[in-house]
Amino acid sequence: MERDGLERLLLRARGLAVLRGVLESPAAQHMLELLEILACERPEPAAVARTFGRLWEELALEPYRLLPDAWQSHLVGRLLDDENAFSLASEMEGVTATLAEQARRDLRTLGGLFRLDGETVLGLVEETMAEAQGMWVPWSDPGCAGEDSPRRAVAGKLAAEEDWSRCLEIVSGYHARHGAGAFGRYRAFRWDGSALRPVTHPDPVRLADLVGYEREREPLVLNTERFLRGLPSHHVLLYGLPGTGKSSTVKALLNEYADDGLRLVEVAKEDLGDLPEVLARLRGRAPRFVLFVDDLSFEEHEVEYKALKALLEGSVEAPPENVRVYATSNRRNIVRESFADRGDGVAGDDVHARDTMHEKLSLAARFGLRLTFPPPDQRLYLRIVRELARRRGLEVPEERLVERALQWERWRTGRSGRTARQFVDELAAELARG
Repeated sequence: MERDGLERLLLRARGLAVLRGVLESPAAQHMLELLEILACERPEPAAVARTFGRLWEELALEPYRLLPDAWQSHLVGRLLDDENAFSLASEMEGVTATLAEQARRDLRTLGGLFRLDGETVLGLVEETMAEAQGMWVPWSDPGCAGEDSPRRAVAGKLAAEEDWSRCLEIVSGYHARHGAGAFGRYRAFRWDGSALRPVTHPDPVRLADLVGYEREREPLVLNTERFLRGLPSHHVLLYGLPGTGKSSTVKALLNEYADDGLRLVEVAKEDLGDLPEVLARLRGRAPRFVLFVDDLSFEEHEVEYKALKALLEGSVEAPPENVRVYATSNRRNIVRESFADRGDGVAGDDVHARDTMHEKLSLAARFGLRLTFPPPDQRLYLRIVRELARRRGLEVPEERLVERALQWERWRTGRSGRTARQFVDELAAELARG
């Protein structure tokens, strides 16, 4: 690219409007700085070397690649992750004609920057510094590959298009389905008491990994699919003893349907008082959110359940249509009930003890779908053990496997899917030791 071409591209980049935030990363700023130096009539070699080295370093820090070329991958990632007027309006399907036209022109400029791949930029650098020949390698890795994802699919379409102004609908469609900013990049989040924090390494469990309880999971899968299609769906309570796979089922659903726009937000029981603030951040966004509350139960003196009741049945403010609560509990009655509540003991100062009891027992009833995960009988327990051992490639005589598995559950707290997995882990370790 000639110096005049660099100057024109830089001017357009500095004038980005709607998509200005795409170039606010350190790597993008180093790229613009490098182009400014190269556009000079006599570029300073030391400045070129220093800036190019910093750019190379920033691109090398990228955790994963959408495309083989590091700069192109970075630029596409920034485009998909940036929260701006266009991406947020795309989520709500409210892009005006003026906003769309400006985004289209900004995309054309970003497409020009995209074409500056590693070979091209390194060539420009070496033209200004004869002594730099062989000093660097291009920041390209043709062998890079990752699992298919909506982000990678969009990256491939952008890479194949010469004029990015023709890609407006591709980018807008991605935001409309998967969300902008962190909601588009991550699938799981945790409320930390003040903000939604992305979970960068969520549990990878899939539905196919879970053995047993297929009948119990089926209504939950159907409910989730209805939720994703915008059909009537329920808040869900999964009840059962510890280790029966309730939490794993919810996490597996996330991994199964994340590419369809499902997101999970984990909220601890003690943070349920923050629900109004959490819901305000999720309302109106494109993804469908499962609000995950694990091990839900309340002691007599805890009142956080009242905030949850307001979400489940509504209050003056309508609940968000893109949020459903999936809660797990080891207790059928989520709020602890005392004999005093039944009127069988000392009721204290509560002259309406029966009303108190009904209020506490009504929380579970507000979940439209309630699923019970019973402890496995011996047949199911051994089925889980056999299947997990088969998947791990453990070669153990059938009689020996059954004998050891039954002995293990007698030594532990009883049968459960968790007990079966722990046994297989122990068995694998023993076999590995020889």
